[in-house]
Amino acid sequence: MRLGPLGRCAAAMITPFTEDGALDPTGAERLAAHLIRRGGCDALVVNGTTGESPTTSDAEKTTLVRAVVSAVGGEATVVAGVGTADTRHSVELARSAQQAGADGLLVVTPYYSRPTQEAVVRHLLTVADATELPVMLYDIPARTGEGTALTLDSLRRLAEHPRVVAVKDCSFDLLKAGRALAETDLAYYAGSEELNLPLLSLGGSGVVSTAANVVGNQVRAVVDAFAAGETETAARRHGALLPLVEALTGHGPGTVAVKALFRAAGLPGGPVRPPLLPADPELTALLAKTLRAAVAEG
Repeated sequence: MRLGPLGRCAAAMITPFTEDGALDPTGAERLAAHLIRRGGCDALVVNGTTGESPTTSDAEKTTLVRAVVSAVGGEATVVAGVGTADTRHSVELARSAQQAGADGLLVVTPYYSRPTQEAVVRHLLTVADATELPVMLYDIPARTGEGTALTLDSLRRLAEHPRVVAVKDCSFDLLKAGRALAETDLAYYAGSEELNLPLLSLGGSGVVSTAANVVGNQVRAVVDAFAAGETETAARRHGALLPLVEALTGHGPGTVAVKALFRAAGLPGGPVRPPLLPADPELTALLAKTLRAAVAEG
């Protein structure tokens, strides 16, 4: 495994809301402390996809970063999602995140306007130039369009920037990931749970995991076993998590599933914001069953 600059097991943290849908900073502090001190994580990614970033305001994003940093700053790495489809807006969010105490930035490739690959690279470099924080690129074509998937040539160029240090990889392109790992100094973090172990085997540095919200210790155990050279143990633990991964992500956004489990467990979470809809009782029961099995297997 390549030593990663932004932790080894990062939870893609949900954003807690109150029952009336307002941001819950106190709940965020409680959840951050839980994930770090009891949940096996050494890093948190806030204001990302799982954090419902499309439906939180800029002020809420900054408040959330401050709350999480106040709870676990110094104990864990706090990475703030700042990616948008607007370069100027992303720069503003990056600067706000730095002022709020974030340790790093997660920057997704710009979506919807279908920029060329040259435009994507310039967008990402502009955000990297805006602060002194290390940048994790977010390569997720399923949400941004195939046209904005980072090419290997783009990754090589971006890796030359001193603050572009990592990739959250949701590209499902292990050939590209393997070549980028071989040809650059970028640290790769698996962003799709089913590829956690495969990407580690190519030299990945860790994971940014939605499942770590609810089974952080089990996710961390896969990473730790692999790092220790216990590949059979890592494979067994990885396999034991896959039914839960399927339940978390196979019926809609992972955020919905995590919040349903948190509600049942009495953890901070609250409702999802529209257009997302809450999990129905049948899905909640399935999630609870597969969670119990995953914890028992782990």
